[in-house]
Amino acid sequence: MTEITSAMDIDVDENQPRKPINMGKDIAGLGGPPPIKATPWVEKYRPQSLDDVAAHRDIIDTIDRLTNENKLPHLLLYGPPGTGKTSTILAVARKLYGPKYRSMILELNASDDRGIDVVRQQIQDFASTQSFSLGKSSVKLVLLDEADAMTKDAQFALRRVIEKYTKSTRFALIGNHVNKIIPALQSRCTRFRFAPLDPVHVSQRLKHVIDAEGLNVSENGLAALVRLSNGDMRKALNILQSTHMASKQLTEEEKKESTILQSTHSMSEEITAEAVYLCTGNPLPKDIEHICDWLLNKSFAESYKKISEIKTRKGLAIVDIVREVTMFVFKIKMPSDVRVQLINDLADIEYRLSFGCNDKLQLGAIISTFTHARSVLVGAAK
Repeated sequence: MTEITSAMDIDVDENQPRKPINMGKDIAGLGGPPPIKATPWVEKYRPQSLDDVAAHRDIIDTIDRLTNENKLPHLLLYGPPGTGKTSTILAVARKLYGPKYRSMILELNASDDRGIDVVRQQIQDFASTQSFSLGKSSVKLVLLDEADAMTKDAQFALRRVIEKYTKSTRFALIGNHVNKIIPALQSRCTRFRFAPLDPVHVSQRLKHVIDAEGLNVSENGLAALVRLSNGDMRKALNILQSTHMASKQLTEEEKKESTILQSTHSMSEEITAEAVYLCTGNPLPKDIEHICDWLLNKSFAESYKKISEIKTRKGLAIVDIVREVTMFVFKIKMPSDVRVQLINDLADIEYRLSFGCNDKLQLGAIISTFTHARSVLVGAAK
């Protein structure tokens, strides 16, 4: 019987090994497993339960008690970003519904279309259907993140939806500015304010992440992280991760150049306060001390020359210098009237900088403000 030759087998050298067929699943033409997806530490270390939330124990205990007694009201959580508002609500959802909580909640944030049509259709359709599960988790949860960004018409439409479907659905509104949420919605919810986190709680949570990741962070580095976060846990974790990635890259280059083989952990670079400030682009405390010394002791021309030089050399922003110098003014001893005038003038300069005014002119305004304060102090001494 004649052997049938396939068209695909013509002109194939049988001595050559056949290449494996690429189904298009490798990356950039390289066969091999796909890289492991890196998770940002903000999501990796997000609290999974109410016990894991770093601070605001009075609020957390109240919400926990209401959840246990099946008396959860509509909630309005407001406060600065990074204080645990969304994490608290997601922890409540996990406690109510278990691992499959995503099917029992409708989560909408500022990136979603949340106009009046969404309130009338998507939210109303979700709220109008009842859950078949029995027990305390039978009510569903609508999570509206950044509710202060919703239009006024959408908020007015939501007012009636909240009233109509209270039996089957609970609403949780999250926002940064409570004054942007209409009073009619505020009165229908139990309000909780999440203040900026205490430095102690930020430090404790950062130490937990540092131990879990096996990082080498000095005491002054940890203090710099807490100071720059300003009570924002999300910001603190992002700064820590970016500083770690920057130092890790340097370590790998040194490891390639080194002739002595060492483990990764022993070669890990210590994260210091200077590394944190340089990674975030904030002025170093010693640079601010030099600038304040020039402002208080040098002439106008010399101060302008020195500050311009350090600003150009280190890539500092005038607005950051103004903020740091303002905090320095709060600390030093001077007459109250001089301090008040200095802070008022620095506030005006920062306001003008927010409108994109010329940096050189505003730097001159800073120096002239301090020159005037010095002349007042000299006159008072006489």
